[in-house]
Amino acid sequence: MLRRAFNASAALFLGALALASCVPEGPPTADRAPPAASPRASKPAPAAPNAAVTASGPLITAPFEDNFERKELGEDWNALGPAWRIENGRLCARGARNRGIWLRRRLPVNARIELDAYAESPTGDLKIEIWGDGQSGATGTSYTNATSYIAILGGWKNTKHVLARLNEHGEDRLELDVDPKSDDERERPVAAGQAYRFRVERGDERTVVWSVNGEEYFELRDDEPLAGAGHEHLGFNDWEAPVCFDNLKITPL
Repeated sequence: MLRRAFNASAALFLGALALASCVPEGPPTADRAPPAASPRASKPAPAAPNAAVTASGPLITAPFEDNFERKELGEDWNALGPAWRIENGRLCARGARNRGIWLRRRLPVNARIELDAYAESPTGDLKIEIWGDGQSGATGTSYTNATSYIAILGGWKNTKHVLARLNEHGEDRLELDVDPKSDDERERPVAAGQAYRFRVERGDERTVVWSVNGEEYFELRDDEPLAGAGHEHLGFNDWEAPVCFDNLKITPL
């Protein structure tokens, strides 16, 4: 399990560094390896949303579920592009280019989010956003201005698993390098067609824990948690690879 607590004192330095070296988005990215994990690590200053926050749906106060057993997305979903569709009872996309789809209903500050994620190719790249603004997506080639925590399983051509805050390329992200020969299940690459049960949970207003198939991958303790206006929505995202999601359940904690 990897742990990282964020320190706002390094925000200006990391913000300048990000501007100086923008990394291309998507599976071909050539990220620099982040520094070794330490008990307390720096984080960038909170990024401004890349769209104005507007009125959204009702707050989730009881368990909410969506199994996508229908033909149309429905009023609960805000798709940022035409890539998103219902296909054989699952929410699917290909080539969304980080223009995701957001649940209009609002997440409570403390919640458990569970869902099934499927990669439809060996590329992997299963991505969700949690506690974002509900309407923003990438405005450039690199997705460095998210409004959420971003969980990516098998990103960068199935070479990394990542939990990031606001910037999926940020040096403060938590990550595991994929090793097909590893005995650690958490380091295995994503297999095409296999169901991966995601569980993202925050119960203390600041600690985000991401588990896959019952195995805890990351625990992110945030001294400036993403919560409140601008950080109340769940989103699914995608770059180029074909992906699907299903059996969503959100439980207030």
